[in-house]
Amino acid sequence: MGAAVVDEVRTHAFTVPTDGPDGVESDGTLEWDSTTMVLVEVSGGGRTGIGYTYADASVATLIDSKLAGVVRGADAATPAACWRPMLAALRNAGQPGAGAMAVAAVDIALWDLHARLLGVPLYRALPACHEHVPVYGSGGFTNYPLDRLTEQLAGWVDSGIPRVKMKTSRDPDADPRRLSAARKAIGDDADLFVDTNGALGRKEALSWAWRFHDEWGVTWFEEPVTSQDLDGLRLLRDRGPSGMDIAAGEYAFGLDDFAGLLRAGAVDCLQADVTRCGGITGLLQAAGLAAAWRVDLSAHCAPAVSAHAFCAVPRLRHLEYFHDHVRVERLAFAGTLDPAGGVLRPATDRPGLGLDVRWSDLQPYRVHATRRD
Repeated sequence: MGAAVVDEVRTHAFTVPTDGPDGVESDGTLEWDSTTMVLVEVSGGGRTGIGYTYADASVATLIDSKLAGVVRGADAATPAACWRPMLAALRNAGQPGAGAMAVAAVDIALWDLHARLLGVPLYRALPACHEHVPVYGSGGFTNYPLDRLTEQLAGWVDSGIPRVKMKTSRDPDADPRRLSAARKAIGDDADLFVDTNGALGRKEALSWAWRFHDEWGVTWFEEPVTSQDLDGLRLLRDRGPSGMDIAAGEYAFGLDDFAGLLRAGAVDCLQADVTRCGGITGLLQAAGLAAAWRVDLSAHCAPAVSAHAFCAVPRLRHLEYFHDHVRVERLAFAGTLDPAGGVLRPATDRPGLGLDVRWSDLQPYRVHATRRD
């Protein structure tokens, strides 16, 4: 039998409204009313792989115009071989940002196809060093009323997830009450994380770091200042309390972004989003950098993919089990994973990502489909 080649690439995008108060959710620096998933199918050898990213619908058009032609005809057994040619095709269109997310969606689909052709779960087609990924519950948006905030965080803890994260710093005057309610709801034994999404200045963030730690036992402070402020992150890491990790990296699109954070000594724990940093091929390179710097790597969101991909991260810390993405993935796919004992464990009896697209459920939310001549 000859080698299977990619013979078709199809793109889709679906925009799903949020379920926040009045249809809105907010964090320290942004407010939004929907989440868009750009979904890619690649077919070859009688199988179809899927990949996706959370991005603007324009990323689907970018895949159609710049990447689909690169991938068609490629050997489905060597998904990583398409990665550099895809980046090269984006040279003039822009490789970071939307370009990296476009590459990520296609790259994930290629890896899914490869694993399906082998008949193995995706994580077993990777250089896996783990069989499960610890998770933390993530949501706690700044516009949640206290009862919804505490119900959400306590619900994760009651289900066996021993660490939870909430958003802060849109209205700092309201945060003490929110944090006290959160700590009371989850008890003293669960880890409490906070994420300001870069809302604070350096000195303000340093002051809050000590308050977070001393008053509410916070152990994880994510993006206390913008992730572009490497000196500010390093300041927080050097002068913040012992026992509190400074984290950033979810907006790293390529190796230079990750290397910059590591060279600057800006983080105690690096983050990576497999749907932003060039897919699984890009993530494996970021994992190598983290290992070389002896820094742990935490997965940002997209749990249905991250649960497989981060099994191949040697210095794995945990995975962000993000409320919005959990909702969208449960709508979009059959075969999503539920945490048990505080971890996501990829299924061993389903090939690839183990997902089947719920096309009829997604159709009302469609905002893009590949044009057919």
